Amino acid sequence: MKRTTIVLAGTAILIGCLIASEALAKSDKEFLSDAIKTDNAEIALGQLAVQKGSTDNVRKYGQTLVTDHQKGKDAAAALAPALQVKSMEGLPPDAVKEQKKLQGLTGTDFDKEFAQFMIAGHKQAISEFQEKAGEGDRPVPQLAKQTLPTLQEHLKMAEDLAH
Repeated sequence: MKRTTIVLAGTAILIGCLIASEALAKSDKEFLSDAIKTDNAEIALGQLAVQKGSTDNVRKYGQTLVTDHQKGKDAAAALAPALQVKSMEGLPPDAVKEQKKLQGLTGTDFDKEFAQFMIAGHKQAISEFQEKAGEGDRPVPQLAKQTLPTLQEHLKMAEDLAH
């Protein structure tokens, strides 16, 4: 009797943990919506770097972000109707705050802040995209898998700017 109770309790705990981990993972719809907003942020901040960067490297990196994240947004937008993702505009709150901060900076202060934000943002994005990429062969995980090399390259470029 005690053994059965322990096994049942252990099974209940395991099922609870599995349900909780499923709940923590972003749905494809949430992931896609967030990815589009992040692309919007990278485009906006990239454009700002093109305008305000004090070195050719910062300006070129800004243009790379604009170009690559526009392609990423287009690919994500192609999946949006099937998942009923309606909002294709807007930036995440942290990007809005950063955009305002960067607008007030010039020269090397701008370059340093921009590079640091890009490093942190791309590390976070890579982590989220790796997680989603491991979720199977559905269209959104496949998009995440295809996008990872670009995000990893952007991180490397931002780290090079910071040194």
